[in-house]
Amino acid sequence: MAGIRDEITGFFRDGDPLSRLIGSLLGVYVVILLLQIISTFTQTPIAQAVLPYFTLPSALGKLLFKPWTLLTYMFVHEGFMHILFNLLYLYFAGQLFQIYLGSDKLWSTFLLGGLAGGLLYVLAYNLFPFFESSVALATNRGASAGVMAVLVAVAVVVPNFPVRLFFVLEVKLWQVAALLVLLDLVYMPNENHGGHIAHLGGVLFGYFMAKKWKDERVYMGAFADRWMEQVADAFSAKPKLKVAHRKSSARASTSRNTAHSVNNQEKLNAILDKISKGGYESLTKEEKDFLFRMSDS
Repeated sequence: MAGIRDEITGFFRDGDPLSRLIGSLLGVYVVILLLQIISTFTQTPIAQAVLPYFTLPSALGKLLFKPWTLLTYMFVHEGFMHILFNLLYLYFAGQLFQIYLGSDKLWSTFLLGGLAGGLLYVLAYNLFPFFESSVALATNRGASAGVMAVLVAVAVVVPNFPVRLFFVLEVKLWQVAALLVLLDLVYMPNENHGGHIAHLGGVLFGYFMAKKWKDERVYMGAFADRWMEQVADAFSAKPKLKVAHRKSSARASTSRNTAHSVNNQEKLNAILDKISKGGYESLTKEEKDFLFRMSDS
């Protein structure tokens, strides 16, 4: 038991993007849980009054006055099983994502995938007659769309990565992603319509984002990365030191850095192609070490 506890504390102590994302989801869940407990014992609708400001409404009139819910709904979970499965999928897919696509892209992929899912959910509820009777009151919540974006993105980049289901059956990562999409399509007409629709929005973003990055090394979420960096800088208390250099040395340093970056990118491309053809186990120890170094850079 102590080993599991140490592993969990070590995971959150690392402070990488995945641990911060999981910590954020857990933190919001605990706050909601406390509100629900207080509401129950005080017999006051505190939780019911607060949650509508953070869940995503399907009605356009309500969304117009609460546009921030397109982002906040991803962090709202009211059931333990709901957040448990989302975190398990995110932990599995997020670790692979940080290795093969880079930890710097994780948050933006999650948020943009969730945003795509939220928009598709709102569009469907206002477009299809099936939802006419429920659009006024329906809301959506949960990280599933963002998690699906992360999972599908990894499946596109390394489709043949081996996954052992139930510790027995070995399948490929793309097959896991395809099964989850198929389950969304199967259950969509019967239950949780909005949730399954949002999942598909995340799937679409994750697929096209990863396809663009794999084929052209162009990241569709780069603008979101820059925005988040600016927000982080604005809240950072660390002073920025300005160092003066001679122009000639600065130019030489820039040239060396550029050449080094190009060489690293070419080596990374070759390794990813090798993984796509032969799987992760086909890499040499040196190639695996290089891949881990690049994921942390």
